[in-house]
Amino acid sequence: MSKTYHKVLTIAGSDSGGGAGIQADLKTFAAVGCYGMSVITALTAQNTVGVTGIHAVPPSFVEEQMEAVFTDIGADAVKIGMLFSSELIQAVSRQLIRHGACNIVLDPVMVAQRGDKLLQDEAIEAIKEHLMPLADVVTPNLPEAAVLLEREIKGTDDLQEAARDLSRYGSKNILVKGGHLEESDSSDLLFITEEDRFVRLEGSRIDTRNTHGTGCTLSSAIAAYLARGLGIEDAVRKAKIYITEAIRSGAEYVLGHGHGPVNHFFGLWS
Repeated sequence: MSKTYHKVLTIAGSDSGGGAGIQADLKTFAAVGCYGMSVITALTAQNTVGVTGIHAVPPSFVEEQMEAVFTDIGADAVKIGMLFSSELIQAVSRQLIRHGACNIVLDPVMVAQRGDKLLQDEAIEAIKEHLMPLADVVTPNLPEAAVLLEREIKGTDDLQEAARDLSRYGSKNILVKGGHLEESDSSDLLFITEEDRFVRLEGSRIDTRNTHGTGCTLSSAIAAYLARGLGIEDAVRKAKIYITEAIRSGAEYVLGHGHGPVNHFFGLWS
C-alpha cells in the first residue's frame, strides 16, 4: 500500500539567519512529523541582531508558486507569515479561495524581534479585510493585536476583550499570545468563536535571549498539528508545549550576537 504525508504549506518570508520565517517553519513541520512546502513572499537580509534589507517577491510570482503547489501536491494545512504589501495579501487571498485551502493559520507578522518593520502600513487593513475571514486561527502577539485593533492592550484583563474584538473580522479562532506581558508566566489565550469560549494556555517564562522566531514556530506547529488531524484546541495545546520545550532546550546555546533561535529539534538533538 502506498503511504501519504501530512502536508503543510508555509507562505512567508525567508530569514537568511535561519531562525524565523520560512526556515523556522520548515524545521517545525519536520519536527512535528509533516512534509513542508514553501511559498516565499520576501527575501530578508537578517541575522540575530536585526534586519538590514527586504526584497519583496512580485505578487504574480507568489501566486505562481501557490498554483504550483496546490495543483500538484495539495496541502492539509497552510501557515501564513510575512506578507509585505496589500497587493501581496490580496494575491495570496485569491489563491487560497481558488484552491479551497483548509486549516489556515495566520500569523500577522508586523515587526521582527529587534523592532524592524516587516509590513507596510496599508497592508494592515488588507489583512483584516482579505485574510482574517479565511483563517481558522489568527495568532497575534500583544503588539500585533494592538495594531489590528488600533488601541493599547495593557494587561491580562484586556486579553479576553481583545480576542473577542479580533474575532469580529471573521476568523474562526483567535490566539492572543501573552509573551509581551510583564507577568511571571507566559500564558496565551485562545478564543473559540463558534463556542464563545476562552481557553487559557499556561506556560512558564524562560529566562533566555534566544527567542528569535518563536511566533513563526508556534503558528507553524499549530498548522502541523491541524494537518495531522487534531482539533483546534488540541492543536494549540500541543503547539504551546512544543514551543515551550524548543525555547527551554535552546536557552543556553550561543549563536550570533543578538537574539538566537529556539531549538526546533529538541526531540532529536541532545
